[in-house]
Amino acid sequence: MGSVTLPDAKHVIHCLNIIGQVEGHYILPAQNKTTKYEHIIPALVAIEQDRSIEGLVIILNTVGGDVEAGLAIAELIASMKTPTVSMVVGGGHSIGVPLAVCAKKSFIVPSATMTIHPVRMNGLVLGVPQTLSYFDKMQERIVRFVCDNSAIKPERFRELMMSTGELVMDVGSVIDGEQAVKEGLIDRLGGLSEAIDCLYDMIENSSEKEKAENVSDNNRPL
Repeated sequence: MGSVTLPDAKHVIHCLNIIGQVEGHYILPAQNKTTKYEHIIPALVAIEQDRSIEGLVIILNTVGGDVEAGLAIAELIASMKTPTVSMVVGGGHSIGVPLAVCAKKSFIVPSATMTIHPVRMNGLVLGVPQTLSYFDKMQERIVRFVCDNSAIKPERFRELMMSTGELVMDVGSVIDGEQAVKEGLIDRLGGLSEAIDCLYDMIENSSEKEKAENVSDNNRPL
């Protein structure tokens, strides 16, 4: 999976890649570069349990993929106690948007882009009201998650999602790194060194907080 853990650094952090297309319930063709959620989820559980790993950096370069699989990974990362930082390089498109904002701090390089568009499905779709209702509910889950984990307002996110002047064959918006930060979608503009420094700060602040809590607990009267 391209994961890396270096024990000789200032702090022991784990690097996790989410690249290509997020593969969910259906196996994609062999020539597709994929991130399989059945591999990522156990890795996240292991990272959260491993006391030697102090932080997690997630590198994203994804075109999107399975909506439910992407949201499952994003929800797990958002619920971790381990300090987490995400960095978008290349692209964080479609379901890559929730994956980009799920970490405690998010970064994007200036040349990266993010595509925000409504939920789409391939294959046979029944033209009945229940199908439209399912799409609406799925879309609301994405909007709620993204807005809960970033500074962008729901109204603005929906506006970008439904824009008709950006994409030739679709509705939605393509924003670059600088605009993503201005919109409040991503926390900071920066590269690898900035992301690592931020993660180190989070680890050290977390350690100091734990020490203070332990001192407080020890000083409590029995």
